[in-house]
Amino acid sequence: MGGVEAVLLIAVLALAVLVLGGLVFGARALRGLTAFQPATARVDDPAYTAELDRQEQSLAALRSAAGEASSAVEQAKTAATTARTDAAEAKAEARAARAEARRVLDTARAEADTILERAHRQAETDAEQVRTAARRSGEREIAMLTEAAKEQAAELERRTSRIDDRERLHREEADRLAERDRRTAAAEAELTDREAALLARESTLAEAEVVRRRELERIAGLTVDAARAELVEAIEGQAKREAALLVRDIESDARNTAEQRARHIVVDAIQRVASEQTAESVVSVLHLPGDEMKGRIIGREGRNIRAFESVTGVNLIIDDTPEAVLLSCFDPVRREIGRLTLEKLVLDGRIHPHRIEEVFETAKHEVERLCERAAEDALVEVGITDMHPELMTLLGRLRYRTSYGQNVLKHLVETAHIAGIMAAELRLDAQIIKRCAFLHDIGKALTHEVEGSHALIGADLARKFGESEEVVHAIEAHHNEVTPQTIEAVLTQASDACSGGRPGARRESLEAYVNRLERIEEIAGGKSGVEKVFAMQAGREIRVMVKPDDVDDIGAAVLARDVAKQIEEELTYPGQIRVTVVRESRVTEIAR
Repeated sequence: MGGVEAVLLIAVLALAVLVLGGLVFGARALRGLTAFQPATARVDDPAYTAELDRQEQSLAALRSAAGEASSAVEQAKTAATTARTDAAEAKAEARAARAEARRVLDTARAEADTILERAHRQAETDAEQVRTAARRSGEREIAMLTEAAKEQAAELERRTSRIDDRERLHREEADRLAERDRRTAAAEAELTDREAALLARESTLAEAEVVRRRELERIAGLTVDAARAELVEAIEGQAKREAALLVRDIESDARNTAEQRARHIVVDAIQRVASEQTAESVVSVLHLPGDEMKGRIIGREGRNIRAFESVTGVNLIIDDTPEAVLLSCFDPVRREIGRLTLEKLVLDGRIHPHRIEEVFETAKHEVERLCERAAEDALVEVGITDMHPELMTLLGRLRYRTSYGQNVLKHLVETAHIAGIMAAELRLDAQIIKRCAFLHDIGKALTHEVEGSHALIGADLARKFGESEEVVHAIEAHHNEVTPQTIEAVLTQASDACSGGRPGARRESLEAYVNRLERIEEIAGGKSGVEKVFAMQAGREIRVMVKPDDVDDIGAAVLARDVAKQIEEELTYPGQIRVTVVRESRVTEIAR
């Protein structure tokens, strides 16, 4: 039963109680009036009449109250009926709501089952996709590992081949050293025999001289001074004759061994300079923002560095140098492309094999554009308008080529200007001579790809792309591989020498320069009797101050020759070094 129904029921009961109380009170009053009327009724009595009116009014009021109570009871009954009806409707609505709730619950359960089934199917689909992606990723990883294994095997084969070549070269070098030792031993034995023969000959000459002196003194009766003068004259003539014979033998031996010794000197010079020159001309340095970038460049198990070297063809050297890596390659253009690729990768931060290929293509196109622009600028600066596109491409590559520290493309521009000035002074065709000078080192763009001298390579290129015979001959003759036959060739040689020989055009390693000066001073300072040593004119002259009491004039000459010989044997240097030994003689007298 609801709260409304309880309130209505209480109200009905209260009204019923009031109605019953009113009825009971009215019945009692009526009964008293009826009992009192026969005994005391006086029609004409005003008090009685007033009392009777008052009672009638009270009765009327009671009847009115009873009617109102009845009306109220009827209204209460009606309200109770309405309340029951409302309660029944509420119960019906509650049953309908329960039915609707059951229907909604059943619908929700059905939808939940449908969603759950759909989720199961989606989960199975996603799981299948994940398994498929994992399988494909595994296959790619297996393919990459297989490729890496193949690359490692190929690298191992290349290293094995290089080791075999080195062993073969070592054996050949050992054979050459053995042959040199054998020749040296034979020469020493021959020198020993000559010394013994000379000693025997000197002994014989001494005995003959003694006999001769005695005989002369006995026969001629000469004085000692006269005999000594005659003897000195005879010995002087004999010494001059023997010296002439010895000089002739030495010159003959020098002519016979000059070519072989020259080859050995050239080989030794190449061996001493090769490492330093290679380090300066084939290595580029890229600075990194931090050492942690080296790990990202190497990649997992080194796959990034392998991909970089495979794509660019440039060796990447990562060592203990703080915040820097080295890029090594003989091709300067390829090395520049690799440097630019690695620089872009470091700035971007995303380093993986696919990204390396994308950035390499971008860097390659950028370097090609830079080469083309450099060639066009050089042609405009020189004043040459017509040039074959292939020659322009090769000229652009010379932007990254150096010779003894001098940029080759700038060297060509300088040479062309110098040749043009000389041609104008001689009233010759300046354009053809400038063209000869500008193209004379074009072969250096292919010296790492084609065997041979860059002069002959450049001449073949010029002939191939339609240059005139004057230009071709000037190119092939500028280093005397071919004898110069034209004025253009001679002026090309002169302008090349002017550009390369000017102060500051070509440099050498500062460290090597300082080490050479220190070694020159050490060689001279280590000799006996040396007081001070000064290296002058950038190491082209050395002055040695000796102690005059310890070294005489002949000793000074011997000291200069020994120092010069030791410098020739131990050092590598351009041009020549002059050794000057200074011996100061001081004589002091006191005037009293």
